[in-house]
Amino acid sequence: MDDVTIIIGSKNDMPLLEPLKEKLTELKINYSIKVYSAHRNLIELLDFLKSNKTKVYITAAGLAAALPGVVASQVKEPVIGVPLVVGELKGIDALLSILQMPKDVPIATMGLGKQGLINAGLLAGRILGK
Repeated sequence: MDDVTIIIGSKNDMPLLEPLKEKLTELKINYSIKVYSAHRNLIELLDFLKSNKTKVYITAAGLAAALPGVVASQVKEPVIGVPLVVGELKGIDALLSILQMPKDVPIATMGLGKQGLINAGLLAGRILGK
């Protein structure tokens, strides 16, 4: 079982994760990265969440950023949402989407850009007691 499961909505987002991967490695936190879109392959995402064993989820998403909310609605483990700086609004749309979750869908929302990815790794470390 991985301590952290990172979920992104597109393989194109992979290069953006470097600061997060570096921080998790520095903290000696084992992690895996999965690609599931809340829009393009929702059924596969839901099936994965039912069977996955992890301690913390980090979800990174841009644009409408439905992914963090979908994950948080399906799991009991902590979910950290990271808005990616992409698209016409440079991540502001993703930030607002992740921040504005309804009651009973808790997500720890990180800031935009590199610092948001690094802080996601740090918060995961604190949750795990590292």
